[in-house]
Amino acid sequence: MTDFNDRERAEEAKFAMDATTAFRVAARRNRLLGHWAAEKMSLTAEETEAYAKAVVQADFEEAGDEDVIRKVLGDLTAAGIDVDETAVRVALEEKSVEAKRQLMSES
Repeated sequence: MTDFNDRERAEEAKFAMDATTAFRVAARRNRLLGHWAAEKMSLTAEETEAYAKAVVQADFEEAGDEDVIRKVLGDLTAAGIDVDETAVRVALEEKSVEAKRQLMSES
């Protein structure tokens, strides 16, 4: 019975670690996406940091990436930047890869 309990605890610990890692990757990815969009909108350094935080916070509105995509696309469009949803999705995927790479190099 001890082996089963040990295995169960190990699985629970792995699940918790995977969830934490996924959260950190998503937050980093969203911050990087915010920096990407801020650069397109020619924001100052202070505005860029504030905007990146706003993009990270936008991810808490609903499950999935749609809330982040909607915010960034809406803000870019409102700023007069010629960009479509596909470009934002591509940037989101690129930033996801970059976020994973950054977090792995920190470990």
